[in-house]
Amino acid sequence: MIWCILILGILLPQSLAHPGFFTSIGQMTDLIHTEKDLVTSLKDYIKAEEDKLEQIKKWAEKLDRLTSTATKDPEGFVGHPVNAFKLMKRLNTEWSELENLVLKDMSDGFISNLTIQRQYFPNDEDQVGAAKALLRLQDTYNLDTDTISKGNLPGVKHKSFLTVEDCFELGKVAYTEADYYHTELWMEQALRQLDEGEVSTIDKVSVLDYLSYAVYQQGDLDKALLLTKKLLELDPEHQRANGNLKYFEYIMAKEKDVNKSTSDDQSDQKTTLKKKGAAVDYLPERQKYEMLCRGEGIKMTPRRQKKLFCRYHDGNRNPKFILAPAKQEDEWDKPRIIRFHDIISDAEIEIVKDLAKPRLRRATISNPITGDLETVHYRISKSAWLSGYENPVVSRINMRIQDLTGLDVSTAEELQVANYGVGGQYEPHFDFARKDEPDAFKELGTGNRIATWLFYMSDVSAGGATVFPEVGASVWPKKGTAVFWYNLFASGEGDYSTRHAACPVLVGNKWVSNKWLHERGQEFRRPCTLSELE
Repeated sequence: MIWCILILGILLPQSLAHPGFFTSIGQMTDLIHTEKDLVTSLKDYIKAEEDKLEQIKKWAEKLDRLTSTATKDPEGFVGHPVNAFKLMKRLNTEWSELENLVLKDMSDGFISNLTIQRQYFPNDEDQVGAAKALLRLQDTYNLDTDTISKGNLPGVKHKSFLTVEDCFELGKVAYTEADYYHTELWMEQALRQLDEGEVSTIDKVSVLDYLSYAVYQQGDLDKALLLTKKLLELDPEHQRANGNLKYFEYIMAKEKDVNKSTSDDQSDQKTTLKKKGAAVDYLPERQKYEMLCRGEGIKMTPRRQKKLFCRYHDGNRNPKFILAPAKQEDEWDKPRIIRFHDIISDAEIEIVKDLAKPRLRRATISNPITGDLETVHYRISKSAWLSGYENPVVSRINMRIQDLTGLDVSTAEELQVANYGVGGQYEPHFDFARKDEPDAFKELGTGNRIATWLFYMSDVSAGGATVFPEVGASVWPKKGTAVFWYNLFASGEGDYSTRHAACPVLVGNKWVSNKWLHERGQEFRRPCTLSELE
């Protein structure tokens, strides 16, 4: 058991340095190995307990045979001097040894391991974050609770099911966030699975308690009353349900009186106002963004599609690409989005990932008001920054970007490597600083972000597209490829059509790396034009 402790001591301090497991699938894989070690330690404990019980069982069987014989003729038995001696010895010494054996705690090794590991376990934030991720995936990809509960997701290799307890927990997380829409959905799913006969530690009373209140909060008083009555059939003494029943009946009676004194039109209008659904969103393009994530976006007209081509690109006669030109494909016309195929090798990807993994930290955004870096709920990933001088592979990648784009990378930001978490995403945003953010990149002294280069370093089983809601473009991850677009017009004005997002990862592990190129050093590589929008 000592070796378990040693291994865990090596593995787990890395996890301690990176809180927020749910924001990186790459780092969550470490938890799988941690749990495997725990199981090994648990099995060692079980084996030790079984060995202990086997010793006690053998002792009991031996004494059972001995006492059975002795009790038939006690005087004759102890009349034998050897038996008399052994009786004294057993009661004075051996029973004490047995007592010590029974009292011996075989769990010390396992408990020590568990204690060491617990400080590195995911915390409440991780559990809630993973739960919210499931709710986010449910909305983005139009998944019903039964589909998620049964694990019927596209591209899954390891099918998994949600128990009643799991569904109940998801409902409680939504309830805590005052998200009564999702509370209702998941409590109803828990109730369905209980009705189907699933054995659970959660009872229908607990589920109906949450469900009835969530329904009431959404304005469906009739259903809330019905569910409360159903609860009271199961538990007539339920204090809160009895109170709610009286309150609901009072409200309904009051509404009935009000309806009598109002016109039918007003009554219909009141009913319309009570329509249930998801809460009002802060993101204006939410619907368009989620449609693009599902692949339901705007389809380009045939006339525009004919202008998109695949070609071999030699980087304007760059010696490195004359004999082996890069494969280039037009993904979109306005803004022009170009994909480069087979532009980074698997070996290079693994080196970049290995360099980044120890440094992965929760991804941040720059606060447009304060300029400070901060974590936000709409960017779920971890990132790390790699400099060209650290490793020749990073330097070679940087030069490849310069050769193919014709832009100077000496003023660019370091290579950013990102790994997305459970339902990992980055909601619609701009890469460049707008006019109301004049100090966004002031510290860098290299001007605004003129262009973005994005490597896809993994395939994604489902979800994870890069979408441009303003124009309806969807670019899907493909390992070994990269996409490139200009954030600024040649005039230096921002191209607002480049507003883009990383869709939630539904199934799989998404790794990307990107390079933000800046204005300084591009004066002669991409000269300014007289028109603002060119």
